[in-house]
Amino acid sequence: MQNAVQQQYLKVQVETASPGELTLMLYQEMNKSLLIAKRLYAQNQFEEMNESLHKVRAILNELIITLNMKYEIAQNLHQLYDFYIRHIADFMIQRDEKMLDDVIEFAQGMVETWKKALLSLKKGGN
Repeated sequence: MQNAVQQQYLKVQVETASPGELTLMLYQEMNKSLLIAKRLYAQNQFEEMNESLHKVRAILNELIITLNMKYEIAQNLHQLYDFYIRHIADFMIQRDEKMLDDVIEFAQGMVETWKKALLSLKKGGN
């Protein structure tokens, strides 16, 4: 029952969110999935870890789809997202934990940056 309530809350949250808030939600979910993958890696649960990492790659692909390539920043983000998609694939093969930590650091940085940007917009851009 509680899961159904949580799903309904999430559905309403997504349906009423601005594009900026949706982007933040994607970054937050990406970060959450990466942290889960790291925990699973530490527990040698590689199949489950890979599932979590496939979710991260899907989020990055969704972020790529939303980019407006008319702008230089979008082109830069596309390159960054593409880099981390490949980085995750390389980690899944090499299992070098530093690679996973790099992606986690990127995701956490994007969450914090996006939170600040949204806060700035809400305050009137000051």
